Amino acid sequence: MFSSDRFKVARQRRKLTGKSLAELAGISAVTLSKIENGHQPEPEIAERIARALGYPESFFTMGPADVPEEDTVSFRSLKKMSGAERGAALAAGALGIELYRWIETRFNLPEPDLLDLSKERNRPEVAARILRQHWRVGERPIGDVLKLLESKGIRVLSLSENTRNVDAYSFWYNEHPYVFLNQEKTAERSIFDAAHELGHLVLHCHAGARGERGAEMQADRFASAFLMPHEDIISQLPSSITTSQIIKAKARWKVSAMALAYRLHSLEYLSEWNYRSICIELGQLGYRSGEPVGIERETSTVMAKVLNALWSKRLTKYDIAKDLGVPIDEIETLIFGLTGPSMRASSQGGLSLVRA
Repeated sequence: MFSSDRFKVARQRRKLTGKSLAELAGISAVTLSKIENGHQPEPEIAERIARALGYPESFFTMGPADVPEEDTVSFRSLKKMSGAERGAALAAGALGIELYRWIETRFNLPEPDLLDLSKERNRPEVAARILRQHWRVGERPIGDVLKLLESKGIRVLSLSENTRNVDAYSFWYNEHPYVFLNQEKTAERSIFDAAHELGHLVLHCHAGARGERGAEMQADRFASAFLMPHEDIISQLPSSITTSQIIKAKARWKVSAMALAYRLHSLEYLSEWNYRSICIELGQLGYRSGEPVGIERETSTVMAKVLNALWSKRLTKYDIAKDLGVPIDEIETLIFGLTGPSMRASSQGGLSLVRA
């Protein structure tokens, strides 16, 4: 049976309107509208639609798609996002859910170990300290943020949306937390985005809280405190701080120079005048739009383990794509571009092979 849900997911992933897809498929817009509303297409029409979208026909007959509800997703820049961008991101969420459903039938994945810190949403720095204590990471820098999040049951996936309007987003689905990161950002920004979305997951566990005024600022303050603990800042930086010291020190916490400067200002290590002066200098050096001296991008430990385990069985990401009925480019988008034989899976992370 042709699934109208899956049809909409594929159309949104390709960022096509009903009219433009109808033209590509050589069918009328009225026919297409009926199909999206549940009308069963003739086999020839279904074939045309699949060909126009670049999706295998099998994708459309696999039952209803699990698409996250928009009001449960932590989109950061709704005013900047077009309807097509929002739809494509939500559709990626549906594919991410299906990918992890495929993985969890073959591997043991870490169970979620997050706290509901919604009572601390007006004290996000306190919430960050509580979660650090719960995870027993103390005041030290976190060496690999994505690896830590995955070990605590957060399902991290990537976006390769060619837009800066979709930074990152997160949601809870069937008691599992998901985080999607845009790979168009710098490595430092991606790490901060991951911590920001972690903030949403613990501070705004309930969907309604995500839309509250100030929720984005709360998540930012959480991320800043979570990545750059106050005690570690004190122990590492002198009382008088210069731009060059910030550029040198930022690698310790794997954050951008601007993020570190902001954290120092919020902790009153920089006066308003010094903060503004340093921001101007950083901007002149290219640190407002990027990181001239950057770090290596973090990737998914879980996906590396999965692909390596599958490779030992002579299975690849192409087999995953075939089982899910999706184009290979969608799998590559979701898994950070990792490839099985070229990645060495870490021995840590709480993942063990069940069957493949």
